[in-house]
Amino acid sequence: MLLSDKTAIVYGAGGSIGGAVARAFAREGARVHLVGRTAETLDTVAKDIAAAGGHAETAVIDALDEAAVEAHTASVADGDGGGIDVSFNLVTRGDVQGASLLDMPVDDFVRPVVTGVRANFITARAAARHMAERGRGVVLTLNSGSAHGSPMMGGTGPADAAIDTLVRNLAMELGPRGVRAVGLWAAGVPETLTVEKLKAVDSGMQLDENAVQGLLANLAGMRMTRRNPTLPEIAATATFLASDHAGGITGTFVNVTGGIFPG
Repeated sequence: MLLSDKTAIVYGAGGSIGGAVARAFAREGARVHLVGRTAETLDTVAKDIAAAGGHAETAVIDALDEAAVEAHTASVADGDGGGIDVSFNLVTRGDVQGASLLDMPVDDFVRPVVTGVRANFITARAAARHMAERGRGVVLTLNSGSAHGSPMMGGTGPADAAIDTLVRNLAMELGPRGVRAVGLWAAGVPETLTVEKLKAVDSGMQLDENAVQGLLANLAGMRMTRRNPTLPEIAATATFLASDHAGGITGTFVNVTGGIFPG
């Protein structure tokens, strides 16, 4: 298995992508620590992992809480797993979309930038300190790749750009100490584009299920592959990047968008 005897922390593990990644890590042999703000969603993922014969522990923590994250990573590093091998940040940022930049309130524009950078920096720094002491480990994150240019997406593009840069700088500093930093670009994943989730980022969007399917068909037509990437494909890519087989990959983002933009 790709992640045998490895310990992974997944922040945002109760979400669609976070849960899929956590389950995939566990299937490949990792001991997974599920972190998020909602106990119920974390427990659901943990039960699925346990039912499949895997190992998962949950912790209700806000990734923006520096002290709580530091304390949790210290407990994981000192636990039975013998350290932290993988830290993956998949927390939501409060993005607001669907309005032009000229009409967007400052707070709505700035929120995903500040939240995204703060959460990724706090979680990456906490894990990487322990990883650097052992001389190995992987820091992972994911965004939509909107730094390439995405109109009507508010602060999403600048937030993605800041996180892209953070990953590259982390990789440069951590590489000599045996730690990799890698990201994934994933946009328009069908399992994440439900009516409820679309309204959460664009309150003015009035869509029913048929309209969502039309949106997904339009997205598929924009991709080089002419199909939308699946959640299992994204989770499998993340699992590979977390494994020793990807030991030569750092300081970059892997384009898992199906080619919605050139990478």
